[in-house]
Amino acid sequence: MNLRGRHCLVAGGGEVATRKVDLLLQAGARVTVVAPSLTESLQTLRDEQGFTYCPRPFAPPDLDDCVLVIAATGEEAINREISTLCQARSLPVNVVDQAELCSFIMPAIIDRSPLMIAISSGGAAPVLSRLLRGRLESLIPATYGRLARFAARFRPTVKQRLPFERRRAFWEQILQSSITELVLTGREAEADARLEETLRQAAERPTMTGEVYLVGGGPGDPDLLTFRALRLMQQADVVVYDRLVSQAVLDLTRRDAQRIYAGKARGDHTLSQTEINRLLLELARAGQRVLRLKGGDPFIFGRGGEELETLAQAGIPFQVVPGVTAASGCAAYAGIPLTHRDYAHTCVFVSGHLHDGSLSLNWPSLIQPRQTLVFYMGLNSLEAICTGLMEHGMAATMPAALVEHGTLPEQRVHKATLADLPRHIETANVQPPCLLIVGEVVKLNRDLAWFGQTATGGTM
Repeated sequence: MNLRGRHCLVAGGGEVATRKVDLLLQAGARVTVVAPSLTESLQTLRDEQGFTYCPRPFAPPDLDDCVLVIAATGEEAINREISTLCQARSLPVNVVDQAELCSFIMPAIIDRSPLMIAISSGGAAPVLSRLLRGRLESLIPATYGRLARFAARFRPTVKQRLPFERRRAFWEQILQSSITELVLTGREAEADARLEETLRQAAERPTMTGEVYLVGGGPGDPDLLTFRALRLMQQADVVVYDRLVSQAVLDLTRRDAQRIYAGKARGDHTLSQTEINRLLLELARAGQRVLRLKGGDPFIFGRGGEELETLAQAGIPFQVVPGVTAASGCAAYAGIPLTHRDYAHTCVFVSGHLHDGSLSLNWPSLIQPRQTLVFYMGLNSLEAICTGLMEHGMAATMPAALVEHGTLPEQRVHKATLADLPRHIETANVQPPCLLIVGEVVKLNRDLAWFGQTATGGTM
């Protein structure tokens, strides 16, 4: 809010009022303080910086000609009266420590002028906001203000010499390069020369080369993303995402990026794999930075390799960021170790996807002692999987678990024997995505389950 030269009112003369008056003066406002008396610190602030002081209680005419009001009288009835009068006039009002009476909130701020960072809890937990501010203060150098001023000096030149669609990428390149370090250490003449040269080279190129980021979004919980994944998610211009990418993960992509849904469900493919390959190629050739966001890990039943083959053949640069695959993520959140010295020495990942209504698996290789089996996309083929395993020699009493919506708040773990699990699932209203785990390690869920619900469907 631009307050420079505009009239603001602070009702109250205590320590809280002192902090608010100081902020308003820093913003260039003309401040009037109405209070029976002033604290020593507020009087000092008046002597040093100057503001209008009315030594009396608040009165309604004090609101005339104001553009913003802060009520810090320490008396609830007066603060409530001020709030009511201000809101009747559509006048922005902040009542200290009474969020329900405020029409705007005063955030905790980190001042690196002209760079400002505000942290707000909407009035719910102001102390938490201040604690977060303290942590961030130590991470963001005071010289970042100098960096912001440096960028401001060159903005008109960059706008003149580069088209709109290339400016964001240019500034991201500059602000993550050695030029930033030159500015932060006070070597601005060198930084100016380096930026001028970089801008000259960028302007001489007719188009920027696009790039594709193949990123694993994990099984759903956004806390499982890698730092590198988050960085690339924030700089991509276009996001091509799959059905198994959770909304919480998708929300971490750049807000103004174009989003293209390329999900596949059984019998319902928004885009075919060939069309997805072609789309990535076209977007990158147009100079876009493309985020190909997949659930789990892109190289484990994610068809990421096929997409990269198309890009490699066309000479399009790409990066790959692995993600937590559904097997490890869902098993960990279900309290089921995939390997355990007493139960399993090997673990096999298997696609449970039906082809033409049948499963084509190497069944003998799956029937091995001390082995854990993990079936991806196995919900629709659950009965065929369980029947096939038993027909080829696996005990009907082998423990099995179907993890539904693994790592998400609505996670459920359905446990039963291999023989009983299909019957249990029929009445459990299970919804994809799901992961099937078969092996003795499933028993450990009884003691190691720590997240979500567990439902047992038979004797184990």
